[in-house]
Amino acid sequence: MWRRVISLSSLISSSKSTLSNQAAVRLKVWESLTTEAKGGIASWVKTPFITFVLGGPGSGKGTQCEKIVETFGFTHLSAGDLLRREIASNSKDGTMILKTIIEGKIVPSEVTVKLIKREMESSDNVKFLIDGFPRSEENRVSFEQIIGAEPNIVLYFDCPEKEMIERVLSRNQGRVDDNINTIKKRLEVFEALSLPVINYYSNKGKLHKINAVGTVDEIFEQVHPIFDMCKVSFLVTILI
Repeated sequence: MWRRVISLSSLISSSKSTLSNQAAVRLKVWESLTTEAKGGIASWVKTPFITFVLGGPGSGKGTQCEKIVETFGFTHLSAGDLLRREIASNSKDGTMILKTIIEGKIVPSEVTVKLIKREMESSDNVKFLIDGFPRSEENRVSFEQIIGAEPNIVLYFDCPEKEMIERVLSRNQGRVDDNINTIKKRLEVFEALSLPVINYYSNKGKLHKINAVGTVDEIFEQVHPIFDMCKVSFLVTILI
């Protein structure tokens, strides 16, 4: 459905390559995951590499996603942005989503997941950051059932409530929910719904907890090694 076939003929010239050459090949293949080469004598089918990015409002998820995209070539998908874009399209689903939000209800999980799936299927990339989703156990189950895959890794940006409130109030993005009462309610909802998801992936050994206090670069210093580690362990399998 959204598998990608990557030609390796230009990357692997001999089975007797040195260790240094093998390392270069691994890096080259990782970089090539966003392209589709044609022809060649060898090919490899790759399913998507999925990263969930979780954290409360003001935890710095969006900023760190920008740096991950820039450094590691991921495609960033924000569940909230996808819902807002669908509303703006005036589609039938968009009208339903807007009505649901106005009524104070939660958008059905399958609706959000299908928007994410559509973006993934239409992308030439196979590396995805899914930001702000899943927000609940229901979201998680729906994602795994509809997409047919679990995340490879899960990032959780852990930030004190006071810090998150100060950040949201100071970012001045003009969002109607950027007021202290609404922020506190959003934090309460996040804790109630998202912590079970965080605990679930922690028990599966997929969770990476990030201390989200500090400068952008200081926080990214914790993130960077996670993707370096995944890159090496992920690519070594193609040379075995």
